[in-house]
Amino acid sequence: MIEKREFYINGEWVSPSKARDCEVIDPSTEEACAVISLGSTKDTDKAVAAAKAAFESWSQTDPETRLDYVKKIRDIYIDRAEDMAQAISLEMGAPITMSRSSQVTSGTWHIDNFITAFKEVEFLRPLGPHAPNDRIAMEPIGVVGLITPWNWPMNQVTLKVIPALLAGCTMVLKPSEIAPLSSIVFAEIVHAAGVPAGVFNLVNGDGVGVGTDLSTHADVDMISFTGSARAGTAISKAAADTFKRVCLELGGKGANVIFADADAKAVERGVRHCFNNTGQSCNAPTRMLVERPAYDQAVEKAIEVAATVKVGSSHDEGKHIGPVVSAAQYDKIQGLIQKGIDEGARLVAGGVGRPEGFNRGYFVRPTVFADVTNDMTIAREEIFGPVLSIIPFDNEEHAVEIANDTIYGLTNYVQSEDGAKRNRMARRLRSGMVEMNGKSRGAGAPFGGVKASGRAREGGVWGIEEFLEAKAISGWDSDVA
Repeated sequence: MIEKREFYINGEWVSPSKARDCEVIDPSTEEACAVISLGSTKDTDKAVAAAKAAFESWSQTDPETRLDYVKKIRDIYIDRAEDMAQAISLEMGAPITMSRSSQVTSGTWHIDNFITAFKEVEFLRPLGPHAPNDRIAMEPIGVVGLITPWNWPMNQVTLKVIPALLAGCTMVLKPSEIAPLSSIVFAEIVHAAGVPAGVFNLVNGDGVGVGTDLSTHADVDMISFTGSARAGTAISKAAADTFKRVCLELGGKGANVIFADADAKAVERGVRHCFNNTGQSCNAPTRMLVERPAYDQAVEKAIEVAATVKVGSSHDEGKHIGPVVSAAQYDKIQGLIQKGIDEGARLVAGGVGRPEGFNRGYFVRPTVFADVTNDMTIAREEIFGPVLSIIPFDNEEHAVEIANDTIYGLTNYVQSEDGAKRNRMARRLRSGMVEMNGKSRGAGAPFGGVKASGRAREGGVWGIEEFLEAKAISGWDSDVA
């Protein structure tokens, strides 16, 4: 049993103010694999106080100094890659091969991209030629509370911690209590990099406890949260009384619009993308919209692809999907699969229950529904499991209508060989991101959505500027060096 009860506060590992143990469950075995502590208000206050005390000096450091610390973090992160992969695989169930190749490297990817983007940030810039003695100073917002989820732990931690550091903010990180082990490794990395005491702090806890404490704390200037729309609503309300900036990256119900002229790999690509990370991605293309002339063939292809998706323990090497993260998540997914059946969707692959050969562990059968209508529960709610809904559409206008008929607006997808059609669709789909013909967004592109998907823009220059605020200065003496 791994024991990690301490919090990282003011450059030291410290015991919680009072004992409150929380077991971390290995989703492949349903057995406890570690124990952490859940923090109290006293622990949160101590961490915020450390961050507040460190802000004055850290915010005034030369930007290049902050960049040097981030580069050290990157180097140590790479050295600790296997430790990180093992922690992620154990805590949230990503198969170890996938954990090494995708989960861990998502963190490296973001750190590298922020290092590149940092060169484009102007911390002091002229207003314009019409006002030669005006300057705009981009300054760190202050102490930030960072609340991260369990599904892509290092993806989200690096998307928040690294730009906050580069901006000159100090911070308190609260990772998910379901998957805290990787963030503890990350805290060890930050410490090894020599980041000054108080700049980065970590307090484990749940949303009701530490999450609420950070959201309501008078000395926290900003909350950056990734998670469910329900929790995002609660955080927004909790933060209102203290006039915080609230940055939310929430759920999604992405539409993958496949036209009849799409390439031959479009359906397979869409199914595998939906099932990646066992469906536990906010930007998963969980609604596959298919133009009617290609619909029957697409359903048959989806059945064929789903049959090839293997399910296995997170501890086994190989290309398979692992369990979902928890008993609560497993039960939710099972209920939604049953709801799809009850509401009349045609189950063509998978279904309720564990896959054959499993009698324990939170394993879900890769599931495909056909003949789904957009008013069905499985087309409306974020399932966060390996469940795909296929919906027919008649024409471009109909596809836009269905795709936009959702409370969410994170990522949509378009598959067509007609470039003009793709471009029209990209502009009409209401989402923060649109990916077309299997082309991933480029390095430095902002990640975020609209509507109930939140309004965050994480990554690249946008991600750094989330942690900065503009100060307008007049009467600037441009003759002074």
